[in-house]
Order: sequence, then C-alpha cells, then structure tokens
Amino acid sequence: MKHSPQGKGSVSVWYRTQFSGWMIATGIVVAAAMLAVAVLTQRYPVAGLPMLLAPASILATGAVKVTVSPRGVTVASFFFPFFRKRIPLDHIRQASARWSKPSELGGWGYRWKPGMRAVSLRQGDALWLALTNGKQFVITVDDAGTAAELINGRVPADRGSR
Repeated sequence: MKHSPQGKGSVSVWYRTQFSGWMIATGIVVAAAMLAVAVLTQRYPVAGLPMLLAPASILATGAVKVTVSPRGVTVASFFFPFFRKRIPLDHIRQASARWSKPSELGGWGYRWKPGMRAVSLRQGDALWLALTNGKQFVITVDDAGTAAELINGRVPADRGSR
C-alpha cells in the first residue's frame, strides 16, 4: 500500500511485472539476426533495419507492467513503456480473476478478438475486466485476485449490476 504524501489517508496502488521468457528470448534472437542481416547486406544495409519491427513487437508485448490505481488500470510494455493501454476506472463495470489459457485469449502477446482485447503472456492467473461498453479486457498476471478486489472496491456497486 502506498500512502499519500500529505498524510491525508492512503492510496492503494497495486502493480506487478509479468515476463514471458520465451517471447523475450525470441525477440532478442530475431533482433540479433536482423541486425546481422542489416550489417552483412552490403548493397542495401538499411533495407534490413525495417525488419527489426518484428522482434521489437515481440519484445514490446513479451514483458508488461500492470498497475491498478485510483485512476484505473494501466498495462505498459516493460521494454517500451510509452506503449501503454490505460483503462479509466469509470470504464470498468467489474473485475474478476480466473485461470486462463492463451488459446482462449487468441494466442500470445497483445490479442484482438470480437468483444475482447487481451495481453496474454502465459497460462495462469488472469485479470478479467468487464468494461462498461460490453467488451472485456484480459491480462495474464500473477496475483490477479488482489487486483480484481482492489478494482471492485473502487467501482460503484450499482455499476457492477448493469
């Protein structure tokens, strides 16, 4: 729990960093290979540099920091923190935690499915957010139950029943 600087009560902030080892390793290996291609291609050395977008996207989604604060939920790339998704608290109807598999979320990384967006790094504990627009946002992260409890404590009770 983090306390406010003025001492006028406390502000609860929850955060976890979640890594996918195989995604990070794959991103690094592919980046090294692409750099080697860029360096070794003597005629068009710059042509290989755009190919670095593939490993960069793997690295961007291979490790994330999830934060729950009074403002809502933020999921940010660990390696590229300017890539972030913010969900304001007033856009969340209800939160829950449950065991989830990448296959039910559409695979690994940042996923799009009809009615759902997900940051899926592994099988396991996941934070499920039911949004006020009828969609869901899911993040596979350790200790999702604590995050869900903190969110539900901040969401007005009548919003959860809609």
